[in-house]
Amino acid sequence: MGGEIVHKELSYQINGILFDVHNEVGRYANEKQVCDYIEKRLKLKDIPYKREYALSAANQVEHYGRHRVDFLIDNKIVLEIKHKNYLVKNDYYQLRRYLQVLNLSLGILVNFREERLHPKRILNGSGKD
Repeated sequence: MGGEIVHKELSYQINGILFDVHNEVGRYANEKQVCDYIEKRLKLKDIPYKREYALSAANQVEHYGRHRVDFLIDNKIVLEIKHKNYLVKNDYYQLRRYLQVLNLSLGILVNFREERLHPKRILNGSGKD
């Protein structure tokens, strides 16, 4: 990852979808509504994805499916949607854990409650892609 943008075209497409959805539904739609609109746009653009993708258990105490990513896009990018007053460190840590478990390089974290959307690109330097 020597200075180049990771999954440049796909992440631009995703960001375009996020801004379109935010403009369409606004900041007061709930998280499920937002995800439904994102899913509709992914289908229209023929971008492969998995919604509410279940991660394997991190240890013997956890059970399969306890942790789910909102979207796994083209098996390359994790998209996490939040709908809260503001993002906190744990939101970033959660996405980093997902990237590590899936061994992926890029995640996008976005809070739809904000008046202006600010998608955050989260990198995992040890990702396989």
